[in-house]
Amino acid sequence: MNYSTPANLAVIACPGGEVFADEIITHLKKGYHRSFEHIAAELAVRYGLDAAFVAKQINFINDVHSPAHHVPGDVEHFRIPHFKIPTRFSLFPNGEVKAELMESIRGKDVYLVQDVENRYPVNFNDGETQKVFSVNDHLMTIFVTVDAIKQAGAEQVTLVSPTYPYSRQHKKKGREGLTASRVGKILECLGVDRIITLDIHSREIGNSFNYMRLENLHPSYQIIRALSQLPDVLNDDFVVVSPDTGAVDRNKFYAAALRKPLALLYKERDYSRVSKDAVENNIAEIKLLGDVRDKTVFIVDDMLGTGGTLLKAMKFLKEQGAGKVIAGIGLPLFSGDAISYFDQAYKDGLFYRLIGTNAIYHETLLERKWYINVNITKLFAQTIARLHQGLSLSSLLDNRDIIGKLLHNSTGSTEP
Repeated sequence: MNYSTPANLAVIACPGGEVFADEIITHLKKGYHRSFEHIAAELAVRYGLDAAFVAKQINFINDVHSPAHHVPGDVEHFRIPHFKIPTRFSLFPNGEVKAELMESIRGKDVYLVQDVENRYPVNFNDGETQKVFSVNDHLMTIFVTVDAIKQAGAEQVTLVSPTYPYSRQHKKKGREGLTASRVGKILECLGVDRIITLDIHSREIGNSFNYMRLENLHPSYQIIRALSQLPDVLNDDFVVVSPDTGAVDRNKFYAAALRKPLALLYKERDYSRVSKDAVENNIAEIKLLGDVRDKTVFIVDDMLGTGGTLLKAMKFLKEQGAGKVIAGIGLPLFSGDAISYFDQAYKDGLFYRLIGTNAIYHETLLERKWYINVNITKLFAQTIARLHQGLSLSSLLDNRDIIGKLLHNSTGSTEP
C-alpha cells in the first residue's frame, strides 16, 4: 500500500456492520502507518536526509492539501488518520429508520459498511433501543444512510456489503423477478458509485448496472491458509469436489491452486419444492463424477444458507467411502436451525471441519469445535485503500501468486 494522505477517506458503519467496519478501520490505520514509515525511510536514503525530517516534510505536504490545512498530531511522526464518521441511527415506533451524520463529509470518498445478514441485536437511539433486523430492515437502513450521505455532499459513495442482498434471485425460471438486479439499480439510482462484496452468487449481477461498479472479492487465500494449517490434510489422498455444476469454476481454481484432482457432484433438483431447512430441500438425486474413496475431500461453495445442500453432499460422499470431509464457505449464513443440524452431522461423523469467514457476524458459531473462522477484513481494508488511491486491484482479485507462496512455505506464515 503506497502512502497518500487519507484525509478525504471516510468510513460510515450501519448498525449491522459496526463490528466489521471497526476491524476494517484497524487494518487501514496499520496499513497507512506501515506505508508512511516505508516511504519516509526510502526517501531519506534516496536523498541523504534525516528520516525524521522527511516524515515532517510529508506531514507538511499533507497539511497543505488537507481541507482544514491542519491534521492533528505530532508533525514529526505518523498521525493516525480519522476515518470513522460518527452517525446517529434512530428507530421509530412504527419501524422507520433515520440516519444522521454527526460530522461533515462534504467532498469525501465515503465507504458505507453494512452486514445485511447480521441477525444479532443492533443498537439504535444512542444505545437505548436494541432490535434484531431482517435482511430487508438492513437493506432499508442502507437506503436511508446512502440518502443522508448524498444529501451531505459526499464526492463518492461505495457500499461495502460482504453479502450482496438478494443475490440468489438472479435468474428467472418462471413468473418471478430479477431482484438481485433491481436491488443494485435502486442503489445506483440513490447515488452509490461502487459496491464491494464477497463471492457474489452470480457474476452476471454486475452486468445489470448502468454505471455502478461491482468489486467481487474472494477469500481463497484465507481459506487455503486455514486448510494448510490443519494436520495431515494436504497429502496425496486429497481431492477437491465441486458440490454442483454451478460451483465448478470456483472448485477448479482451488484444485489448480492446491495441485489436486477435481471431482464433481451432479444434483437433480425438483424446483416444484421449496427448500425450507437442512432436512426439507429440493434435491432429488446426487451423482458423483470422480473417485473419493479413502480420500480427504474438500468442498468449496460461496454461500451456506440452511445447509441442507451441503449436508446431503457430505452424507453422500461418506457413503461413497470418503475419509475426512472438509468444507470451505465464503458466506456462512447458517440460517434458521442450520447450526444445530451441523452439530448433529459432526457427531455422526459426516464431516471433519468447516472453514468460514467473518463476512457475517456470528457469536455462537465461533464456539463450535468443528468451525474455523478466517478473518477477511484485511482484504477489504486493502481494497478500500487501493480504490481510494486509484491503484490497481489485480493482485487482490487474482491471488494465485500469494497462494503459491503460501503453499511453498511449509509454516504457512505468508501474509497477503
